[in-house]
Parts: sequence; structure tokens; C-alpha cells
Amino acid sequence: MLQVSALDVYIERTQILREVSAALPGGAMAGLIGRNGAGKTTLMRAIMGAIRPTQGTIRIGGTDVTRAPAHGRARLRVGYMPEDRRLVPDLTVEENILVPAWAIRLPEAGARLAWIYELIPEVAAAAQRRALQLSGGQQKLVALARALMAGSHLMLLDEPFEGIAPALAHRLVEVLHAIKAEGLSILLSESDYTHSAGLIDKLFVIERGSVAEKPHS
Repeated sequence: MLQVSALDVYIERTQILREVSAALPGGAMAGLIGRNGAGKTTLMRAIMGAIRPTQGTIRIGGTDVTRAPAHGRARLRVGYMPEDRRLVPDLTVEENILVPAWAIRLPEAGARLAWIYELIPEVAAAAQRRALQLSGGQQKLVALARALMAGSHLMLLDEPFEGIAPALAHRLVEVLHAIKAEGLSILLSESDYTHSAGLIDKLFVIERGSVAEKPHS
């Protein structure tokens, strides 16, 4: 589902990613584990097309998207949950979730929204509230719901457990178990795999911009 090969990324002449290669098969969940500043977010943003790599290739579902514009990822049914959520504060929860569907004119948006609300009833309960009225933890769930609207094939979740209370982290693990059971491919980043250890099938460790696959049981 996702193939990254020999990826180099520079930001303002500083090399952030160094010959990164990683493969995520269909239906698998992988952890991308590394300390703050190791390059996790840069890799996520490069896969999503927000940063242009200097060299290397990125393939999603067999399609080379290395030079493709960022908005094309949604058409490939890729969902992205950024670490800082990036909700539109004056839109309602439901409107935020529907933004990717509007962008690509998703024909099954209504059915997808109903499925998301069934999966995450906490989000359904807040559907008509504005995003700025929610707590940080609630906003994390909405950002996940928005990623699910487009991400029926591949999901990129950047630090989903960062800064949330233990009870919400436990709830998020439950939701991710349910998503995994749907057969989605998921790449999830964390500073360690305290929360994701029981979820992931593959483990990638990133350090100083280099990625190595490690055994995981």
C-alpha cells in the first residue's frame, strides 16, 4: 500500500531525512518510533506531499506520488491526522470531518460519515459544536474522524497520543483496533510505543533522519 524508497528531504539546506526506505503492506499497521526531532513529522509530511523530497520515490497503492500535488492523496483515499490537529476553528465538528469529502466530491460521504459516527459516538455527540469549543483531546478524535473520511485505504497518524489524558488514550486505542479490523493500512508515529505496542504489525525506528525496521512481536 505504501512504498518509500531512498528518500532524502532537506529543509532550508539542512538534511532531515536520509535515504529512508520503508514498506507498508495492505491491511497492516506500522509504528514509526522516534524521539522528538528525529524526523517523524517530516516523513509524514513528505508522504502527504506537503514537503518535496530531494531524491527518492513515494508510491501509494502502486501509484508514484513523489511529485504529485498534496491534494491528490485524498483521491487515492489517504487520510492524514497531523500532530497539531489543524481543525478549522469556526467550522462545526461535522463540517471539519466533511472537508476532505467536499474537496474530492466523495460520492459516499453520507455513508462514510454515518460509519464514522457509529465508530466514534463521542464525535457524533459533538457534531454541531464548533471545533474551537472542544478540548484538545476531543479535537484529536475529530482530527482522526476527518482523516477517516478520506482514508479508506491508507491512514497516516502523527503522534495521535501526544498530550492526551490516559482515559482518552485508552479510548483511542480501542478505536484504532476497530479501524485495523476494517483492513486499513496505517502508519502511526510515537515517541515510544507505549500505546501502540499491542496494535502494530511492523516497527520502524527513526533516528537522526534514518529509518530501520526492527523485529516486533
